[in-house]
Order: sequence, then C-alpha cells, then structure tokens
Amino acid sequence: MKGVYSAPGDYIHFKSQVPLHKIPIGTKQWRYYDFGPKVVPPLICLPGTAGTADVYYKQIMSLSMKGYRVISVDIPCVWNHQEWIQSFEKFLDAIDVHHIHLYGTSLGGFLAQLFAQHRPRRVKSLILSNTFLETSSFSAAMRWAPIVGWAPSFLLKRYILTGIHDGPQEPFIADSVDFVVSQVETLSRDDLASRLAFTVDYASVGPLLLSDSFITIMDTNDYSSIPQELKDQLGERYPAARRAYLKTGADFPFLSRPDEVNLHLQLHLRRVGVEAKPDLVRTIPKDGSGGSPGKENDEKKDHDDQPNGNGGNPESTSKESQSPPAPESSEYHGLYDQLLSSAKVISIGRQDSTLMKNQHILATGVLQVTWEFFIFSLLPIYVCSLYITQNNVWKFRELV
Repeated sequence: MKGVYSAPGDYIHFKSQVPLHKIPIGTKQWRYYDFGPKVVPPLICLPGTAGTADVYYKQIMSLSMKGYRVISVDIPCVWNHQEWIQSFEKFLDAIDVHHIHLYGTSLGGFLAQLFAQHRPRRVKSLILSNTFLETSSFSAAMRWAPIVGWAPSFLLKRYILTGIHDGPQEPFIADSVDFVVSQVETLSRDDLASRLAFTVDYASVGPLLLSDSFITIMDTNDYSSIPQELKDQLGERYPAARRAYLKTGADFPFLSRPDEVNLHLQLHLRRVGVEAKPDLVRTIPKDGSGGSPGKENDEKKDHDDQPNGNGGNPESTSKESQSPPAPESSEYHGLYDQLLSSAKVISIGRQDSTLMKNQHILATGVLQVTWEFFIFSLLPIYVCSLYITQNNVWKFRELV
C-alpha cells in the first residue's frame, strides 16, 4: 500500500530471478510468468478478481524447483465469457502449449471450468479453490451492474476491496491481504471493470467431460469472499472430486498458507500422472524459458473441440481415458505426511500489518466519502451558481 507497504523479501528475489513476459495477441496483451522445464505439461494458475500473475509467485518458485513447469497469467481486458475462452485459447497457441492443468481461485476457478467445458481436449485436470459455478448471485448483489463499464476507478477498487474480510487477522493472512491490495493498485480501470463484468454477466458452468477423479477442490474453512452456499454447490457438482481442506487461509491461501497449498498442488499433479523433471532444474536459464528445448508436451495439436467419448483427450483410446490415476508411491505418502505435519504449525507474530491495513482503509474511506460528497452535493450548487451568474451577466448587458 502506498506509503507504508513494502514488498516481501522473497517476492523481491522472485522478481529478480523470473522475468515477466508480455505478448500481444490481437488487441489484447497477455502478461505472464513461465518457469520450469518446458518438457513438463504446465500447471497454469488463474487469479481471482483482485489478483494478478504475481500473486502465485510462491507456487512458481516452489514447484519449479521440484521440476514442475508453472505458468501464472493475468486475466486480460476481455468483457464476456466467450471472448475469454477464445482469447485464452489463442494465448495457449502463442506459447505453444496444448494440454494443460488449470489451478484457479475465485473468479479464476470459474473461468477454468468454463474453458474445460468448451475446450475439453485441452484441459487434463482442474484444481479449484474458493470458487463457484454460476454468477447470478453476484449480479443480483451489485445494483449498479449495468454501468460497471463506465464506473470510475476508485469506485471499482472500493467495491473489490470491500469484499475482502476486514477485522483482526493473524499475521500471515494480514500479509496476504496487504500483498493483494498492493496488486489491485497496479490494475487499470479497464482491467477492474472487465473483471467485475465477468462476475455480473450471467453465466453458468455446464457438464464437463473431465472425470471427477481429475478434479481437486481446495477450500479454506475459516472465511472467504465466496459464500459457503456457492462452494457447497461446487462440491455437489463434482461429488467424486478429491477434497483438500485448509483449516485456515482466508481468501488467499496461496499466499498465507503456501506450504500447504504447494503440497496439495504437487499431490494433485502426481495423482493425475504429471512427471516432474528435477534433473532439469539446474539447467533453467535466468530468462525463464526453463529446461532443455526438447519437444513440447503433446506436439500434435487437434483443434477440433467437439466432445468425444474419450474424456476430452483426442490422442488416447477409450480405455486410456478411463484408466485410473497414477499409483500413489511411497514418496506420495511422504508428501502427505509432510502436509499433515505442516498443517499443525501454529503461526505467531506481529499484528503490525493488520494495523497498517486498517489505517489505510480508514484513510481511503475518508477520502472517498469526501470526494463523493463533493460530486453529489457541492457540484449541483456550483452549477446553479454558474447559471445565476450567467443570467445576471445577460441582464446587465441588456441594461447597457
């Protein structure tokens, strides 16, 4: 946050090691990080309304060092869900990636499901965190939804930030909120408006060809901006999906509980058959291209996205598409034991970050109320005075 917020040391180190890529695709510009061996099928991270590609920096650093390829993207300025699907597919073609694994939180999880529904042959698995199936409840809650595209930047930011839980928070959760708020400040008005347009433009996720066994639902049990009712609907839609519950973590567990989230991601990738290449980690250059050039995963691209009976994979037979996930090895159980032990760690520390956040919110609120008072109260008076002055000038000219 302006004036008081300072970036974490591990984030500064991340920025010094992993370059931010920018590529124009049509009229859209995509910002993304791509790190890890390119021979490994990538895990693509999609942020929520308040997030950017930077919010997943802890996942990029941790998983790439274990031999996984992680791509974190910004949601570009697109205004409807069909445009998102087409734009994201063009982005994948531009970076020469065909089969992907998607990790989406909040709005990102919803967009991941839409893409899996309409482009089933490209999505191999899903990790969904604090997300939803349809947007009707959000559009009903925003009374000014029809004019969201014309709203000023400060009003859009205020609406997004008020959705974040306020009040006393333990230090790591408070730090995660501070980091996300700092990222919101970097977003343009069009970026904010287009993301809110996603949530108020009615859409719902239809049936997926992807088997529930290739889906992991990772939710926090303390609080989040997504109502529990919507998260329950998600669980009912995918009854056989793997569940990964986090006791705490709030809206941004990937920042506040990175060790637990990274382990769940690693367990998911191993379960769906993604083989890490730790032996290629040392060859990752600083330009972020990652790994040896090798052949890209899934060289053959099939752009026919019509559903077929093989679970969304055009290169596998019906028998292969129904094959069970990769067996759980002793290393898998070792990771699970590590997850259980890390979940028992009780974080203690400072509350300074929470205090700074509350002070910033209070100051911002005072400024916004003052500005709104000027617009809605003083501006009409000013216009009226101009009218009176102008009228008197005309009368004076008539007398002269």
